[in-house]
Amino acid sequence: MDNDAAGVALGATRSSRLFWWLLFLSILLVVSAISTISIGLVPIPLREVWDVLYGHLAGSTGALDSKNAVIIWEVRTPRMLLALCVGAGLSIAGVSIQAVLRNVLADPYLIGISSGASTGAAFVILGFASSAAISLTAGAYAGSLAAILLVFTIARAGGAVTSERFIFAGIIVGFAMTALTNLLVFMSGSSHGARSVMFWMLGSLNLADWGALPIPAVALVVTLILLVLWGRRFDAISIGDDTARALGTDPDRFRVTAMAVVAACVATMVAVSGAIGFLGLVVPHISRRLVGATHRGVFVVSALLGAVLLMWSDALARTVFQPKELPIGVLTALLGTPLLLILMRRLYAK
Repeated sequence: MDNDAAGVALGATRSSRLFWWLLFLSILLVVSAISTISIGLVPIPLREVWDVLYGHLAGSTGALDSKNAVIIWEVRTPRMLLALCVGAGLSIAGVSIQAVLRNVLADPYLIGISSGASTGAAFVILGFASSAAISLTAGAYAGSLAAILLVFTIARAGGAVTSERFIFAGIIVGFAMTALTNLLVFMSGSSHGARSVMFWMLGSLNLADWGALPIPAVALVVTLILLVLWGRRFDAISIGDDTARALGTDPDRFRVTAMAVVAACVATMVAVSGAIGFLGLVVPHISRRLVGATHRGVFVVSALLGAVLLMWSDALARTVFQPKELPIGVLTALLGTPLLLILMRRLYAK
């Protein structure tokens, strides 16, 4: 009885902690959204940002035709929403990959998915397919799918798939895909195409507009719903394959299914933002320290935290070196490296 009571009390404490963190991060997300819209080459008062956003949402846009109103609604709001989608999508992808591989160093960038998506996008950009948004997304997805299939093939060669083999295979495929992308840039006769490909390799949100939002938004919502519904399976497989089988989950089949969903999500995000590293690696660690290891809570917290971090990273990237814009992938790497070192030091301190 004492053990049962202790378990109930621990569960209640975790649920309470999860609730308060979700409330805090939700409020922080709203505050960050309005604040980052006001930041830029042309600073705009927060009150004016709120008036414009509220006016559009309420349908009373008659008086909202000033220069600042156009900047707020047509330029910065789509960019903020794209940062939300990409930050959340990459973060939950990192959580799922770390769970199925049971490796804290796994993320979409390290196991080759992002590099493959960038290579697929490069084929589209350099004229091998239409440059329409749906074709670009399809090219990025095809590249990520090819990368993950290569990773599985290499990891399975000579024995069963282990997390270490998968990570090493991902590094190999990532380097190969990056080399292929560089080769395409070298062989391209178009300087404009070469610059566009560099965009995907460094990451940026400067092409955000309302037309670019529906696909990543749908990908984020669908992926997050599926991952949350599969939360107990992730809990089981993160403990071990035997535990997963005992609870009715085929670990090999679930890994393939989860990786396919994650590849689709990452490819969609990379297709609109380029390869942005470290979010999928660092955010899951922070989220687990905040709310514990139960994946249903970790997925939602990671989505909120990743969105907030990428919003502010984008705001810094476009303002710190005005009028030039720093590629957001460079900034996330600069910020993520020391944070990851701190987390790893604490993780292995014992």
